[in-house]
Order: sequence, then structure tokens, then C-alpha cells
Amino acid sequence: MTEENTPEGTTPSDETPSQPPQRGSMRFQDESTTPREPSLGEQRARRQALIEQEEREASEREEAEVAKRKAGFKRKVLIGSGVTVGLVGLVATYYAVAQPQEVTASCTDSNGIVVADDNNCDETYVTSHGGYSSGGFLFMPIGGGGYSSYRYNYGGTGVVGQRVTGGSYTAPSNANVTSKTSGKSVQRGGFGISGKSGTGGTGGTGKSGGS
Repeated sequence: MTEENTPEGTTPSDETPSQPPQRGSMRFQDESTTPREPSLGEQRARRQALIEQEEREASEREEAEVAKRKAGFKRKVLIGSGVTVGLVGLVATYYAVAQPQEVTASCTDSNGIVVADDNNCDETYVTSHGGYSSGGFLFMPIGGGGYSSYRYNYGGTGVVGQRVTGGSYTAPSNANVTSKTSGKSVQRGGFGISGKSGTGGTGGTGKSGGS
């Protein structure tokens, strides 16, 4: 640049651009640099963060333990309920099976006619008077060397001198059987086991009444 082109009042040195002002500098730490001690505020913040974390973990452990106890209690209740229901059902079934039925019986002759004398169907009585038992019948001796046969009909209907209707000639199990005409006990049952008391129906043919 020549002096002719230099504005008045300026010199060439005045046209040199000035350097921008420095706003600061950045320092880097290396291995030899001593770490800066945290301020009191930073120390308090760190301690508070640790306390909150410990409280959070303790709360989570407590909630997990409570949930575990609840699950165990619920499982015990369900198991106990199942055992109780099972026992109740078992007891109910036991009593239903063990409870003997009440059945009435009628002493009939070989034609199914109801007779008045129950002794003709009492095995003990018949055998003590020269009779015998065979094929579900009791044979009572009569004059002339002959025999009349008798047996109990269980559950049938009919009156003395009439043919029995319905029922069975097979003694029922687990049943209290009484004579329809005399009211005496023919058989006592219980707990699923039948008990005889001098009946002529045991071991019968099982034919229904009136046959």
C-alpha cells in the first residue's frame, strides 16, 4: 500500500488488526495432579444419596418378605381348605355307607303267600324242630313225613294269606330287617356288614317276590 492510498490521520501501523481478548483458559489434570477435595455441599449430597439408596433397598427387601409371607399363608389356607373339604366328604360318605337301611320282611311259603308264623322262616327254630335249610329255603316237617318250605321276602308288600308283591328273596346287606307281621328283628346290619338272626332268606335265589 502506498502513502497516496493511506487515509489522512492514519499510519500503516494503525491498520494492523488487534488480537481478540482471551476469555479464559482450560486446565487438564494428569496423573501427577492432586484430586480436588469435594466441597461440603457435594459431601452432603453424596451422603444423602447413599442414605436414600439404603432406605430404598431396605423398603424393597421388606416388601419382598411381606409378599413371601402372604404367599405362604395363602398356600397353607388353600391346603387346609382342601384337607377340610376332603375330610368332610370322607366323613359324609362314611356315614352314608355305614348307616344301615330299615327294611321289613314277610315270611312266605313256596308259593309266595305270606304266612302268619315267622318261626317258619327262623332257621334256629326250624332246625330245632327237625327241619333243615337248603337252597335259600327252610324246610319245616309236617305230618306224614313231608315238609313245607318257607323263606323271607325283603321289602315286598302283602298281608297274611296273600301273595307278596315286589321285594327280593335275597337278604340285603347293611340293613336292619324286621318282620312285617310280628315286628321282631330278623337281621341287624351296620358298617356295611349284614348280621343274620335266624333267617331263612340268606343264600336265597334272589327271585323277586310273587314269582
